[in-house]
Amino acid sequence: MFLDIDYWLRYVIIIIKKDWEVHMVVLLAGGAGYIGSHTAVELLNAGHDVVIVDDYSNSCPESIKRVEEITGNRILHTIQEVEPIGPKDMLDILVVAPASGNTIAKLANDIIDGPATMAVKSHLRRERPVVIAISTNNGLSGAGENIGKLLNRKNYYFVPFLQDNPITKPRSIVFDPTYLIRTIESALDREQIQPILL
Repeated sequence: MFLDIDYWLRYVIIIIKKDWEVHMVVLLAGGAGYIGSHTAVELLNAGHDVVIVDDYSNSCPESIKRVEEITGNRILHTIQEVEPIGPKDMLDILVVAPASGNTIAKLANDIIDGPATMAVKSHLRRERPVVIAISTNNGLSGAGENIGKLLNRKNYYFVPFLQDNPITKPRSIVFDPTYLIRTIESALDREQIQPILL
């Protein structure tokens, strides 16, 4: 296993740089928020570099300052700051975890309205793999069409997913985090891990 990070990875976008076998440079979308900032600390403690993308919608000035101090990097918070990811061929793989129904819809319909969706679009310019770890309450209803679009597009790979809770949330689906590493490894080999539906 090349990635030794647990639970926290389910809540951020992760971009793994080319030298991932020895060292990772991880880009976290939403890293100035509660879960993202804790993820940054875990990654730093594991010896990796962290760069954060955040639109500041779920953070305060104090947390932004503290996260920048902890990571030693300025937070990227604009489309213009993340756009060079693709043209500069900076990455081998990008992981969107969790990918909400809203994020899936934006990706499926090429809506680039923030730094996270721009990071994906820029990364895809170089025909690089994007791993989708879906988590949405309407995956078996309204979001189904957009999920289908991405399943049929080149360079998108899904972490296997299942119905979240068939009794209380019958349309909700969520990725299984135990498959995240295997999905990344398969995506780097340009293969979709099977089965997708658990």
